[in-house]
Amino acid sequence: MPKLKTHKGAAARFRYSGTGKLRRMYHGRNNFRRKKRGPTKVLFGRTVGVAKPDQSRIDRLLSN
Repeated sequence: MPKLKTHKGAAARFRYSGTGKLRRMYHGRNNFRRKKRGPTKVLFGRTVGVAKPDQSRIDRLLSN
């Protein structure tokens, strides 16, 4: 059976934290940044946890 390849689109969007949690960046970071409030722009630099129903599917895409 061939090796499983990592889904490169998922690898660019999701990371595992040091404690093993699946993290993602906020969406909408690149569009209309000038119009957004300052506190909203600060949030764009942080990561957010992935929703529970999506974790198993993303884990499968990231397995290599």
